[in-house]
Amino acid sequence: MPVKHPKIAVLLAAYNGMQWIEEQLASILGQSAVDVTVYISIDPSIDGTEAWCVAYAAEHPGVVVLPDAGCFGGASRNFFRLIRDVDFGGYDFIAFADQDDVWHSDKLQRATRALQTHHVDAYSSNVTAFWPDGRTHLLDKAQPQVAWDFLFEAAGPGCTYVLSKKLADSLKASILANWKPLQDVSLHDWYCYAFARSHGYRWFIDLVPSMDYRQHERNQVGANTGLSPLIARYRTIHDGWWFNQVQLIARLVGQGVDPFVKTWLQLRRWQLLRLSFSAWQCRRRVRDKVFFFFICWATALTGNKAE
Repeated sequence: MPVKHPKIAVLLAAYNGMQWIEEQLASILGQSAVDVTVYISIDPSIDGTEAWCVAYAAEHPGVVVLPDAGCFGGASRNFFRLIRDVDFGGYDFIAFADQDDVWHSDKLQRATRALQTHHVDAYSSNVTAFWPDGRTHLLDKAQPQVAWDFLFEAAGPGCTYVLSKKLADSLKASILANWKPLQDVSLHDWYCYAFARSHGYRWFIDLVPSMDYRQHERNQVGANTGLSPLIARYRTIHDGWWFNQVQLIARLVGQGVDPFVKTWLQLRRWQLLRLSFSAWQCRRRVRDKVFFFFICWATALTGNKAE
């Protein structure tokens, strides 16, 4: 039966967030038609984020600050810690949150309704990127899912993810079982999407933006708009980071033995050339399919930095 007033655990990773976190927390606690508890894990900060969050939690029963767990060095490890340490018992859904965005008031209501209406296990959505100078841009991640996109990209910004408790519990088990190698996974949202899809969980990507996605100089991964972000992403591919992540995630989610994956997983030159012809099944957006094809060829011909 559909849950009419769902209980949701929101996992928020923070680091030097004083400039924006109060506005973000207000938008999360102001969600309509849901019962929200926010769990905050803080990477040691120098701007007073820890003390402020503790004081804020003392005044807001719906906010819990997790005990200090040392330095994470990135959002991915912080989110894995949240998934590991937060008790999901008593919640209907689990959501992820960054510290610097602004959620639409119906974000979680819309997400949980979609999860139940479409009979899926996970939800993500488009977002509206915005900059300090007032510019905005729709980030469209809602292209149709394809056979192998989950091994090569996330489902969109992780801060839009809402998971069923069934999927969240399974994800937690996988994180506990693979804790050490997961520390080398750079993008938690990519891993979570790959885990869900590879284990038969159904995912819905919403065309309607659910939040305003703040862009600033400290974004770990920002909006992919314009030439500069494209060049930056090419560099991560050329220096081997992206292909190394593909290999690591494929193995961690159990896809290393799949017949298709085995044909390219070692990323030899001839394997990359062969993989290029599967580009249509490896990325969702047409532009990214074309880019994927040429990146495979360029990497094969110039030397595979992932080996």
